Amino acid sequence: MELHRIGAAAFACLLLLTACQQNNEEEQSDEEETPPIPVETSTPIRGDVVAVYSGTAPIEAYAEADVVAKVEGEIREILAEEGNVVTEGQIIARLDGDRLRLELNESRARLSKMQRDFERNKDLRGKGLLSEGDFEKLQFDLEALQASYNLASLELDYTQIRAPIDGIISERYIKIGNTVRVGDPLYRVTGLDPLVAYLHVPEREYRRIHAGQPVAIDIDALAGQRVIATVTRISPVVDPATGTFKITIEIRDAERRIKPGMFGRMSIVYDRHENVLQVPRSAIVNDIGSESVFVVEDGKAVRKVVTTGYGENGMIEIVEGLEDTDNVITVGQIGLKPDARVTVINAASDGDD
Repeated sequence: MELHRIGAAAFACLLLLTACQQNNEEEQSDEEETPPIPVETSTPIRGDVVAVYSGTAPIEAYAEADVVAKVEGEIREILAEEGNVVTEGQIIARLDGDRLRLELNESRARLSKMQRDFERNKDLRGKGLLSEGDFEKLQFDLEALQASYNLASLELDYTQIRAPIDGIISERYIKIGNTVRVGDPLYRVTGLDPLVAYLHVPEREYRRIHAGQPVAIDIDALAGQRVIATVTRISPVVDPATGTFKITIEIRDAERRIKPGMFGRMSIVYDRHENVLQVPRSAIVNDIGSESVFVVEDGKAVRKVVTTGYGENGMIEIVEGLEDTDNVITVGQIGLKPDARVTVINAASDGDD
């Protein structure tokens, strides 16, 4: 019986050892049969990268004025149409001035008579034949007639409608033969040099934005043509309701391609790092609280924790964690596990298989 129990135990041990060997062989077989994961790689590049604040805003005219009638009258001439470029003081329309011209002539005649009387009485005063009080009254009357004449002359000049600013006629409200009253709108003149955009920036960016910084503006209406402008003014206060501050961007456009009302996408460059290491943004693997990339070493994926900086045009700066010669996995890294076997299918450098 004792020999029988010893034989049974030995047989059981033999079976257990055989099973363990079979399991080990199966695991080794599975590992050998798992194919390497195909990936694409590239080596980091060096170059300049900038930090940019981006926002959108409509483009507006810096100066705009409605031209209104200062005297009543009938429109006799229209000398400027919508789209015409005008300069400050240029005559753009005329009213009839017949009545005002007659009033001016009458005022001139009265003034001339008073001036002659004043000169005659000045001689009498010098000879002691006119009292000082009577002479002062004549002087006051002369000054009143002079003021009346100046007013009549000014009102006649108001029949010449002039542009109040340099710009372009954006709207014409009148037609030949219209009778206008004082205060009626006649034209709108829009200044196109400069144009401005008002961008409302979060207060956390306040220390980064300064007057004089360049601004790149992309305007869809101009088929993506980029315009370079400048930050000219920064509001000294933050709006407590929105938590933003206003900056003024001034745009010079000698060719006058840009029109008020167009929509622009603004990019303000507020910092620059030169000759820094960069990798495609797609290579970054985001974990909770950290960022990393996979590199290929001896045919395996090795995970490296990195510190990133500024990003631009699909590339991102690597502050630390990588070397220039590292073979970084840019495609196939999603779901990749450390030490997984990989094969490089189109490496930018002489990557390992």
